[in-house]
Amino acid sequence: MNANVEKNTGALDWLKWLVVVALLAGGVFANWYYQDEGLLVRVIGLLVTAAVAVLIALQTQRGRNIWSLLKESRAEVRRVVWPTNQETTQTTMVVLLLVFVFALILWGLDSLLGWIVSSIIG
Repeated sequence: MNANVEKNTGALDWLKWLVVVALLAGGVFANWYYQDEGLLVRVIGLLVTAAVAVLIALQTQRGRNIWSLLKESRAEVRRVVWPTNQETTQTTMVVLLLVFVFALILWGLDSLLGWIVSSIIG
């Protein structure tokens, strides 16, 4: 019985995803077709179409899984300890200094190898 319910839900999920794709394709087509209309009207139409598509997508199992992942990601970002302004500035300075040092090293190697090749070739 449970496998039957999952099978029917899966079939309905494919239908829902098909509707989502059709809505998004229709929104893109309508945006092109009504290109002479005002930009505000087209943007509002696209936003409404996208909102309806998202609401339909959230009714599927995959959509619920994605929504759950987004909520968990947001909670994880809140737990991150972000660096202070001073730490960010110091790290940036160290990176810039190292980039400059390695640029000088590469410039020196390039000049040396160029000089060696020039002296050999003549």
